[in-house]
Amino acid sequence: MLRHILQRLLLTVPVMLGVLLVGFLLMQVVPTDPAIVRAGPTASAEIVAEIRRELGLDEPLYYQFGIYLWRLLQGDLGVSIINNVSVVHELGATIGPTLELMFASLFWSIPTGIALGTVAAYWRGSLLDRFVTALSVAGGSVPVFFLGLMLIWFVGFQWQWLPFTGRGGPLWTLEGWQSVALPALTLGGVFIAPVARMTRAAVLETLGAEHVRTARAKGLAEGTVVVHHALRNALIPVVTLIGLQIGFLLGGAVVTETVFSWPGVGRLAVGAILSSDFPMAQGTIIVLSLGFILINLLVDMLYVALDPRMRGH
Repeated sequence: MLRHILQRLLLTVPVMLGVLLVGFLLMQVVPTDPAIVRAGPTASAEIVAEIRRELGLDEPLYYQFGIYLWRLLQGDLGVSIINNVSVVHELGATIGPTLELMFASLFWSIPTGIALGTVAAYWRGSLLDRFVTALSVAGGSVPVFFLGLMLIWFVGFQWQWLPFTGRGGPLWTLEGWQSVALPALTLGGVFIAPVARMTRAAVLETLGAEHVRTARAKGLAEGTVVVHHALRNALIPVVTLIGLQIGFLLGGAVVTETVFSWPGVGRLAVGAILSSDFPMAQGTIIVLSLGFILINLLVDMLYVALDPRMRGH
């Protein structure tokens, strides 16, 4: 197991280098000149040229990328072009709200998706199974922003049950839970559908397995058979899917944070890209990419823990 984890850690190095290179090059093709953004539209050509020299934008791309990597190794992500604030400081202030939103979304969506998929598999062909299947298809088809806007309009604006803009406080406070409720419902709502579909397919396969029939022949309670024998063995593909979907959930968090004005990394990334704030945009890309890589590494570890065949490798 340790060898498998070390191999995965080594593989993350070239992946991260590729992400850094792609993020760096994407910022170079943006038509806006960051020197003009910092100097202002009325600045003279001499001032713009001086700022370009200060930022190193007059150097070749390979040299700029090398300097960028060297600064990253020193923990220096640069300074925002727009507000002249350290990128590390801005990211430190936004990572917490993003983690709160992710936790609140997964807290209710993963158990709900697994429960719906298990129930649909156990009562296969019933009206409940058809309802769960239809709900999964509908949930997978609804865009994140549409679901968020509907919740804002009805729950937040029309009925005024919950706040729908900004962050009211930390997650462990009442105001924090109230403010994160609608964004978490939005982000978790699109997460339930794939989890429920995969759980249903995996549980259906394990319900007909030999060890499940043996457990029933021993006279075990039906709930014990389904949960401890069928569902437990069906969790391996489900955990893999959950890990992949959590990675894609980071992209949904960007949209959700923008819709609900949630002060997270996703909203910060959108603002940095729209304002051509290159250091800030590159910093958010690094954080989101690291999050995706760490999530996939955690999924690999859980996969090894759940599958006894992998423990010897």
